[in-house]
Amino acid sequence: MEVFFQTLVGGLGFGAVYALVAMGFSIVYRTMGLVNFAHGQVVMIGAYAASTFYMTAHVPFFISIPVAMVVTGLIGLVIERVLRPLENKDFDLMLIGTIGFGMVLESLATIIWGATGHAVPSPVDTEPLDVFGIRIRTYSIVVLAVAALATVALVLFLQRTKRGAAMQAVAMDHEAATAVGIHVGRSNAVAFAIGAGLAALAGALVAPMLYVNPTLGGSLGIKGFAAAILGGFGNIPGAVVGGLAIGVLDSYAAGRFQAYSELVVFLVFTVIIMIKPTGLFGERTVNRA
Repeated sequence: MEVFFQTLVGGLGFGAVYALVAMGFSIVYRTMGLVNFAHGQVVMIGAYAASTFYMTAHVPFFISIPVAMVVTGLIGLVIERVLRPLENKDFDLMLIGTIGFGMVLESLATIIWGATGHAVPSPVDTEPLDVFGIRIRTYSIVVLAVAALATVALVLFLQRTKRGAAMQAVAMDHEAATAVGIHVGRSNAVAFAIGAGLAALAGALVAPMLYVNPTLGGSLGIKGFAAAILGGFGNIPGAVVGGLAIGVLDSYAAGRFQAYSELVVFLVFTVIIMIKPTGLFGERTVNRA
């Protein structure tokens, strides 16, 4: 039983990261109906940016995170601005454009930081907590707390602010939103910036848990994408549940099936999606394709 709970705790830590990645996918999709295939690479840039400020510039870790979020937020704005002329004109080319941006970001990371990558020391050096024989890493608790705060902040932004309400309106009907004076392009830009900021937050938090390298975004992006689909693409609470579910499933699969863990995770994911194609909470966005 101790092994069961130990694995559960470990899975929740990574699951919180996948949830942040999934929310980044979802916020763009619910606003624009677009899947940003560069999102995983933005996560990787966020991990590199935060770790560089932390390890090279000696900026405190929890200050380097918002700085990295600003950097990737600007990247998100650039991606949206380049793709904006294609909005409602060539959806397929927009998708291809995000793939191209992902390749560019990965190449830039290799040029700037090299291909070997680096390890990031944990910013929390306290001993693991011992709860009824279960050892819980203090940093895992920090990751869960930060992810929870980010989720609450995003939900409050969408529900309690004028800009959030405008984004909700654009998600429901962008033509009607335009008719009542909402600047759709600006809402899309904000969605991309928020999505990129969440990506940086995920990358920064996962950096001390994994080895940071230019291919980091591939694995995190795929699992975050799967989490978003599992929860119901475009559904923010669903993204959180999907991320935690993928994290826990991945943790148990790694313990039981080791080298075949990812195969098991995606087999289970496929079965669930075959049974419930719209995800656990259903899709809540308008597809403009």
